Amino acid sequence: MLKIELNLSEDDLQRLVDVLERYVSDLSMEIADTDTMDYRDKLKSQRISIYKVIDQLKKKES
Repeated sequence: MLKIELNLSEDDLQRLVDVLERYVSDLSMEIADTDTMDYRDKLKSQRISIYKVIDQLKKKES
């Protein structure tokens, strides 16, 4: 596992979370519109990974 340390202000951290959440929302719409199962599975895997990152970032906000 790769460990990365970022030095972000609270505002920048919130902006990053906001951007990732918007991307996940767009990704969910793309998943719904995708007919190819392999590609859909790849997008779902990507969405899960991004949710994990969002969860970790939100823990840092508290």
